[in-house]
Amino acid sequence: MLVLLPPSEGKAQREPGEPVDLGSLAFAAELGERREELLDALDPGLRMAPAAPAAEVYTGVLFQRLRLPELPAKAQRRVLIASFLWGMVRPSDGIPHYRFSPKTRLEGIGPPATYWRPALAEALPDKEGDLIVDMRSGPYVAAWKPQRATLLGVRAFSDNGGKRKPVTHMTKAVRGEVARALLRAKQAPADPDAAATIAESAGFTVELGDSSLDVIV
Repeated sequence: MLVLLPPSEGKAQREPGEPVDLGSLAFAAELGERREELLDALDPGLRMAPAAPAAEVYTGVLFQRLRLPELPAKAQRRVLIASFLWGMVRPSDGIPHYRFSPKTRLEGIGPPATYWRPALAEALPDKEGDLIVDMRSGPYVAAWKPQRATLLGVRAFSDNGGKRKPVTHMTKAVRGEVARALLRAKQAPADPDAAATIAESAGFTVELGDSSLDVIV
């Protein structure tokens, strides 16, 4: 299992320390050139800004519920965090505090999802039989979807007399909690049924769709 997370708008400021080492970030060979281009276009000064592990930099609601730094290293290795500045990073990758909205349009770059799509298709694991649990929001999903692996999105719904209604204001919290349950499981789920079983064991009411794990809240 691989868990894909979105970045968060909320980010922690790092005390003075070492700057980002682009060569040490995940998929440096495949994504490094585009990272350099984006830093040049957005803010070259970020190269010298103090960096911290991505698991500590991102502090939004999903990350508050997930509590990623508390998870064992083995579990963290099953996580990748999407970013329109970095492409994808591991929780342990050192990155600086930054601002880069999915709606940003930089000269020579264009829409971020379109800019990243070819490089992510080359870099990211996509093997038939693998399970990828997707917690990303729409703009980041648009940048990459697997062609061979099984993609399982996580959604939140309310139940009103048997009628399902999306609950957007709770989606981030639900995704963080479900991700934590899956990553803490003694055995990582290998397919959607196993993921649903783990979520149910953690106290969630879930339904499996064709490509989604729907959580009823």
